[in-house]
Amino acid sequence: MTITAGVLAVQGDFREHRAVLERLGVQTREVRLPHHLDGLDGLIIPGGESTTIARLLHRWELVGPIRERARAGMGIWGTCAGAILLAERAGDLDREGLRLMDIGVERNAFGRQVDSFEADIDVPELGAEPYHAVFIRAPRITDVGPRAAELSRLADGTIVAAREGRLLATAFHPELTPDDRFHRYFLDLLANAPATARGAAAR
Repeated sequence: MTITAGVLAVQGDFREHRAVLERLGVQTREVRLPHHLDGLDGLIIPGGESTTIARLLHRWELVGPIRERARAGMGIWGTCAGAILLAERAGDLDREGLRLMDIGVERNAFGRQVDSFEADIDVPELGAEPYHAVFIRAPRITDVGPRAAELSRLADGTIVAAREGRLLATAFHPELTPDDRFHRYFLDLLANAPATARGAAAR
């Protein structure tokens, strides 16, 4: 199966995600308008400024179309700010996010830009080798509801990655490391996406 993945390109570090996908040989498209979603198997919502991205999603009328395609089976991966937008429970956005994933998220949970950090985390879904994660003004996942499952925690118990079906949320920036295991993991989720995910986009 040939996978086509989109990267939301209204703000944030979408170019870095696109570079990883292209290095992995994936057909990739930047998404700025609703029709750019047509035919996608999956969408990455990158890190950036979550309030700005939320406003632009509404301005360019992307919220409804993304929700529709997600409910039809399209995979979505939110990294950092993208995880905030995916969450059903994200308290301090001034525009409603996508609210697709059964998690709660707290913005800027570790402090300001100067408090950014890196950490090795265990992610059993990726294998035994620890994953080196980069946290930049990162959120934390405060709770994981019954529809979702946590994938990884920091040493202090903070949840930093979760999955619900073909929805994936990471509080860190996998596109900023040479380790592409998270991108490969997301692509594996897309490889089993139902055909209706594409069909909904064309209707």
